[in-house]
Amino acid sequence: MAEPISQYILMHKNIPVAELELDAASGAIIRLGTIYEQNHVPVGVAVKHGSIDRSALNEWWRGRAIPASRYGIRNALMEMEISNVQLLTEKCLGLSLSDQYWICPVGSGISWGQVNFFENPFSSDVGDILFGERAGNRQISLMSPDNTSDGWLKKKWTIIDGKRCLLKSGSGATWQEPYNEVLASRIMERLHIPHVSYTLLMKEDYPYSVCEDFITPETELITACHIMQTMKKPNHVSVYRHYMDCCKQLEIPGIEAAVNRMLVLDYLIVNEDRHQNNFGVIRRADTLEYVGAAPIYDSGTSLWFDKPIGMINARAKVKSKPFKNSHEEQIKLVTDFGWLDFSALAGLDEELREIVRGSLFIDEARCEALCKGLRQRTEMLEEAVLSAGRPGFIENTQFDVKEDKAYSGETEENNPNTK
Repeated sequence: MAEPISQYILMHKNIPVAELELDAASGAIIRLGTIYEQNHVPVGVAVKHGSIDRSALNEWWRGRAIPASRYGIRNALMEMEISNVQLLTEKCLGLSLSDQYWICPVGSGISWGQVNFFENPFSSDVGDILFGERAGNRQISLMSPDNTSDGWLKKKWTIIDGKRCLLKSGSGATWQEPYNEVLASRIMERLHIPHVSYTLLMKEDYPYSVCEDFITPETELITACHIMQTMKKPNHVSVYRHYMDCCKQLEIPGIEAAVNRMLVLDYLIVNEDRHQNNFGVIRRADTLEYVGAAPIYDSGTSLWFDKPIGMINARAKVKSKPFKNSHEEQIKLVTDFGWLDFSALAGLDEELREIVRGSLFIDEARCEALCKGLRQRTEMLEEAVLSAGRPGFIENTQFDVKEDKAYSGETEENNPNTK
């Protein structure tokens, strides 16, 4: 029996980047060959003296796989008869709905246009299995963007009215994350923050959040994690400042304004998991031009999502990410509150009540506790703004107004939601 193909060309759309060889047993990159286009090597992977850092490229490649922490992944792999998630990535040629990188089997003659998931149909088999369905005796197709989806919650990509949409579940006893995604969308709509819009879908009485892919065949998401790998962080420089410095070095517009808004949102909704892989920037794949900050997405792990009612307390200490360990410290990083209109947040608790109405998971007592906590977080945010001594004064910011306008969507060119 012939050995599985292990010789590939790392591709960026139709641009060959480098030769590589994958280990047939583990899926790891075991050898790198000729570099064809150094500028198109994935962001954050170092190239020194004409050679790609294989360890860094392997880390990037592993990051494309479904995380081992994904709920139900072990049973799903058994159902698909795949030994590890890295091999699952290889089965779909590393294709994703977040960027334009993939691996082309040497000598296959395959083009990006023939296989990319933005323009071609894809199998629902992997997503269905990840959601607990049994494959039975049917033949399974592993050509799916679900092979390269991040995060620990159950999720799957589907095509709705011709649009690539991500369906994501909740967790625990409350399954609260989908409701939180919708509320975060409503808050950002009120505050005119560029964001990914989430809606609620009920399936067999379970709530799921649904959002359309904000990446197109022309653009790609570069996460903050990879941006921060483009420069070595000095020991005396904070994570926040390092991210700003990296973005400045790469000439990415509007980042300080974008981070200001993200930190305000996360303070308000008590987001516990804004890690460096769920925010970032948008880049044009063909020209490598940075457009600006990505719209805010993935805000479900918030509003005391996994806490019992007795622990829903607006002033309780809750961990935060990505720059500080507490929201009280992280909100101090915001350099401008001049854009923040508190009047737009009036009645937010009633909007939350409307979102969860009829839920079999969030009863009246939990709803009341969440509404009270949200009202108190709004009051606490006002206190934080006043204590900062910068309420509504744009001239006190550390970035100019032009950059703020570019981020806020006043120009179509810099708004990722218009792409």
